[in-house]
Amino acid sequence: MFIVFLKFSDNKSRAGELMEGHNQWLAQGFDDGVFLVSGTLQPKQGGAILAHNCSMEALKERVNRDPFVAEKVVSAEVLEVTPSKASEEMAFLLN
Repeated sequence: MFIVFLKFSDNKSRAGELMEGHNQWLAQGFDDGVFLVSGTLQPKQGGAILAHNCSMEALKERVNRDPFVAEKVVSAEVLEVTPSKASEEMAFLLN
């Protein structure tokens, strides 16, 4: 399981013009079964994604295709987490 942090950079002002591409990128991640949850880092510092079902290398390649990352609107940090406990709803992450 992975947590991806997308933190706004000094180029944040370009977010509006790249938002459609970023949203399409997010939708593809959900459609591919890689992204589980996405949301905003508060207060409006960027975003975060909970991901699984891929390798670190594959996820980093995917993250680099995000228009926000490619155009340096955000800086990306990918952290790998080895879950040891989960609710029944999230037990699939333990495999």
